Amino acid sequence: MRILVDENSAVHLVSLLAHLLPRHKIDHVTQIGWSGKKDIPLLSDAASKGYDVFLTRDGRQLENPDETKAIMRSGIHHVRYTQTVGGVVGVGLSMGAIAASMPLIMRELETADGQRLIRISRLDHHPASRFEMVDPRKSKPKYWRP
Repeated sequence: MRILVDENSAVHLVSLLAHLLPRHKIDHVTQIGWSGKKDIPLLSDAASKGYDVFLTRDGRQLENPDETKAIMRSGIHHVRYTQTVGGVVGVGLSMGAIAASMPLIMRELETADGQRLIRISRLDHHPASRFEMVDPRKSKPKYWRP
């Protein structure tokens, strides 16, 4: 399958997805010369060029009736994610969620009998939900024997 990554997504996703999805062709909008192209013609052009999946950070496309119709007409699977935290942390969380989800999503899409709309759940940005940290000087775990 051919995946088109939207301009609003980090271009680094291409190499990450290429590593995770070696049987699929991944392009970024900027790499194929479509920078600045509005969503409605972008979706139409993507469909005419044989793309199967559109990955975007633009969750509001489905709130816009004209863009929703363009998605519908394209027949392309629409995969969206959110990035609620800015900077490096936000990009890292987004890339983590996409990396964890896309192999599973692609497996499902390979057998889908029609267009699918997919929302990737975001990773929580609160440190306590992402990792646990222990200071062994203050709270010695039972396995910690200096």
